[in-house]
Parts: sequence; C-alpha cells; structure tokens
Amino acid sequence: MDYSIRTTTATPIVYVAMSADLLHPGHINILKIAREYADKISGEVVLGLLTDSAIASYKRVPYMSYEQRKAVMESLSLIDRVIPQTTLSYEANIRALKPRYVVHGDDWKVGAQAKTRQNVLDTLSELGCGELVEPSYTEGISSTQLNADARAIGISTNARLSTLRRLIAAKKPLRILETHSAISALIAQNVFVQKEGVRLEFDGFWSSSLTDSTSRGKPDIEAVELTSRLNTINEIFEVTSKPLIYDADTGGKIEHFVFSVRSLERTGVSAVIIEDKTGLKKNSLLGNEVAQTQDSIEDFCDKITAGKRAQITQDFMIIARIESLILEKGQEDALRRAHAYVQAGADGIMIHSRQKSPNEVLEFLSRFRARDAHTPIVVVPTSFNTITAHELGEAGANIIIYANHLLRASFVAMKEVAEGILRHDRSAEIEGRCMSVGEILSLIPGTI
Repeated sequence: MDYSIRTTTATPIVYVAMSADLLHPGHINILKIAREYADKISGEVVLGLLTDSAIASYKRVPYMSYEQRKAVMESLSLIDRVIPQTTLSYEANIRALKPRYVVHGDDWKVGAQAKTRQNVLDTLSELGCGELVEPSYTEGISSTQLNADARAIGISTNARLSTLRRLIAAKKPLRILETHSAISALIAQNVFVQKEGVRLEFDGFWSSSLTDSTSRGKPDIEAVELTSRLNTINEIFEVTSKPLIYDADTGGKIEHFVFSVRSLERTGVSAVIIEDKTGLKKNSLLGNEVAQTQDSIEDFCDKITAGKRAQITQDFMIIARIESLILEKGQEDALRRAHAYVQAGADGIMIHSRQKSPNEVLEFLSRFRARDAHTPIVVVPTSFNTITAHELGEAGANIIIYANHLLRASFVAMKEVAEGILRHDRSAEIEGRCMSVGEILSLIPGTI
C-alpha cells in the first residue's frame, strides 16, 4: 500500500492524529476544535490516520482496516484531508506538513503517550512552525472501555477468520499461545505486560493436537477426531475474539484434508498447519528415535493444492510444516521443500527443529529470506527456548508459537496443590498457590 503524503502547501494546516477504529464523541470534540482553529486561519484540517501497523505496535490490530477507517473519516465534513501516520510518532508528518497547530486531548500528558507528546513539542520547537493545542479530555467516554465492551459482545466468524492475515501484514512477530480449553483461552486472551510503555499481549491461539489429546488423557496419535476438537474450538470462540491456528498433524488423506479445510474455515479458524509426514502420528520432538516417514514433495504439494481449492474465502491460510531438520535431512532438503510448497499454494511455512540451539532455524530463515521475502514463516521454539520472539522476528520469522506451555504448567500446579491437600489434610496451606474464585470469575464475560 502506498503511504506517501503530499508535503506542506501554502494553506495553513491544523494536524490531528487518530486511530479512529471506534469513533466516539471524544473524537468528534477534538475534530470540532481543530475545525475552529482551521477556520480562524483559513486553513485545512489534516487527519493523520494511524495505519494498522502503527496501531498494532502498541495494542491489538484495529477492527476495521486502514482503508475502511479512511473511508469513514473522509466522510466527515470536519476533515479536509486524510493522510497516513505510519508510526506512533508524529515527527515525520509534522516535518512534512509543518502545521500551524497540532491538536490532541490533554490525557496524554501522563502515561505511555507522554514521550510522544514531548517529541511533538520538541519537533514543533525545532521547526518553529506551530504550537500544540490540548483540549480537556472528554469525560465519560473511553476507547479502551468501548473495546472491552466490543470484546464482551463477541466477534463474527468472518471477522475473526480474517484477523490473522491482517495481523501478519501489520506487525512482526506475532506471539501465539497454546490453548486447550475455554478457560485457558481466556487467560491467553486477557494476559498482558507493560514493557517500555508498550502493552505486550498474545495475538492469537494455537490449537495443538498434542495438548488437545493430552487434556483428554489420550495419546498424541490423532486419536481425537476433528468433530471433538471443533467442539473445543467452538467453546473457545464463544468467549474470546482473537484468531486461532489449528494443528492438523499430517492432515490425513487428501479427501479428508479437503473436508477438514471446509469445516475449519466454516467455524472461523484462521489457519491450519499440516506436516509433511505420513503414517501414524509420532511427536516430532522424538526425531529419529522412533520411525517417522516424510511425505514426498509431489504428494504433499498435491495435498496443499487440494486444500487451497477447497477453501471458500481468501482469508483462510494453509501453512506447510517441514520436518526435514527434525529428521536430520539437512537445509537443502528443507529449502527445496519450502519453495515447492509455496509454489503449490501454501500461505506460509513452518520450520521445526528439536535442537537446543536456534542456529539451524536461523540458517533456514536467512537462506529462505534471501529468495522469498514475503511468505510468512512460523517457528515453534519449544526446544531452542533461549531465543526471544523479538530476535526470531528480526531474523525473518512472522509467527512464534508457544505450543504446549499452558497445559504443561497446569500439570505442575494441579499436582502440587493435590499433594499439598493430602500432606496437610486440609487446603489452608495451599490457598496461596490458587487463584481466587473472584479472580477466575472476573475473566468470564457476563459473570460480573
């Protein structure tokens, strides 16, 4: 998308920046004030509309795409022109436009946006071109609360399905967390940390065949059928709004995979990952310790192509998982398969490794990116867990999946609590290891 802007003109400019995903009276109040200032100087109101990537750098991807939000804002008579603001910083647009006034509510004087505000003041001072106008914050209305209310209402199937592609285009890397139940998904949906003034949260869910099977006390050999797993996904979707990636193991026979694609897409799943192995499912981290057979490139490409033909929307993704490094077949085999799978229609590549070091994955990323700069790459750093998601993103990965950690953590916690009750013959000593009932209920929409 072309985000170039027209530089300053002879007409004085009043500049306002917004994400404008959920337009509310507070936004209108700011725009009315900007309009008043523009009319006083016979100028124009220019709205710097934050792009999807700019918004995704500090919070969730917007409900509406940039083009949709732009169409809404261009319809307002208060605004003369809409341009993109590609970062949280106003600096580039201020330097290009040299506005007479910049208008923003006074709520950014403290908190995470204080640095952005100071940068606006410094840039205006350096250029000597204008001043910052800060109207009082509109009480009783909050984008944060509106977003929370929207999440409580829910999200449509198509909107959820399309979110993953939009996220991939907007930010890197995406952090995806394994969920095996509705309550684990609520944890993944709501948990966040503040890091250097930025809210960091998980971007979506991973439905793992391993954890789905294990949570039912069954072996990880594709023993849980699609219908049962879809029931779990529907329970997750009833209480969350983020996208989900589905682990389909080998995908089964082509005819079965075609059916799976249609069922997953209809449910609202954003992507399916299938691995290029054949036969009875064996966990990849066992490597050559157990007999595992890799599919031929030709047959696996046929499966990918059949799946792509079966899907209805352009948003659903089929991601090909390559087992060459797991089976010690080397980089050349992995790369040959990756490029062939993309040619067959795969929307992304997952490269897997059981090494403790990330080096072979980093080598794959470097060599693949030298030829293909755009196809999304998925990495699952279960074994090589010392490398950060940020570092993997810098190396070329788009999606980082933490594939089984919530289930593994729950085993430890439940075992310790169960043993503690037996040891003390009461629960008083272990209460500190348990979340309160009130805290649990606060996660569940509609309870409080």
